[in-house]
Amino acid sequence: MGMWFAVAFLALVAVAALLPGLLATHDPLQTDVRGALLPPGPEHLFGTDQSGRDVYSRVIYGAARSAGIGLLATTLALVAGLAVGAMSGVAPRPVDAVAMRLTDILLAFPEFLIALIVVAVLGPGPVNVAIAVTLAAVPVYIRLARTQTRTLRGAEHVEAARILGVGPVRAFRRHVLPGVLGSLSVLATIGIGSSILAAAGLSFLGLGPIEPQPEWGLMLSGGRNVLGRAWWISVFPGLAITLTVISATVIGRTLRARADGVRS
Repeated sequence: MGMWFAVAFLALVAVAALLPGLLATHDPLQTDVRGALLPPGPEHLFGTDQSGRDVYSRVIYGAARSAGIGLLATTLALVAGLAVGAMSGVAPRPVDAVAMRLTDILLAFPEFLIALIVVAVLGPGPVNVAIAVTLAAVPVYIRLARTQTRTLRGAEHVEAARILGVGPVRAFRRHVLPGVLGSLSVLATIGIGSSILAAAGLSFLGLGPIEPQPEWGLMLSGGRNVLGRAWWISVFPGLAITLTVISATVIGRTLRARADGVRS
C-alpha cells in the first residue's frame, strides 16, 4: 500500500513540475501587500507569505526547480558513476587501486558537506547546486558500478560468451553493462530523494535559486523568521520536501528488495 501511495505522490509532483498551471490557483510571483500573511483558507489554500504571494501556487511551481535539480543531479551522477566505475572495474590493478582510494576518500565525507564545499568554490546558483549535488553523490555510484562490473565479468554466462568467440568489448556491452546499469538504476531511485534534500538544504542556506523564484528550500528559509505567527510559509514546502524524499526512498527500497529477491 505504501508503495502505491509513494508512486501516486511522485506522479503528482511530476505533474506539478511539468504542468504547474493545471494545479496552481494563482501567479506564484504576484504580490499583494494588503493580503500578506493570510492563514490557509478557501482563497489561499496554504495561506500567503510576507509579500502576499500564494504559498500553494509557489509550492506547485517550486516542484520544477526542487525536484528538477534532484533528478538532474542523480542522472548525471549515475552516468558519471557508471562510466568511471565500469572503467575502473576493467582497468589494470594499479589504476583500479588509485581510483578506488580516491573514491574512498570522498565517501569518508558526508555528501552535504562535499556539496557545500563545491558550491562555496563555484558560487551560488541553481546550476552550481546541481553540479555540487552531482559531485557529492557520484562516489557511491562509482563504487557500486566497479563492484558489479568485476562481479559480472567473472559470471558464467560472460565466460561462455567469450568461449564462443564473442569479443571482450561486445561481451561487456551485451552481458555486463545491462546488469551494472540495472543495479545503478535501483540505487538512483533512492538517490533522487537524497539529491532533492541536499539541493533544498543548499537553497535554504541561500546558495541556490534566489528570490522571488519559488523553490522549496528557499521558501522554507523565507518563513523561518515568522514561524511563530505564520507557520504555513515554511511548513507546506517542508512537507513537500519530506513527502517527496520519503516517497522516492520507499520506491527505491522496494525495488532494491525485489531485485535482491530475484538475485537470491
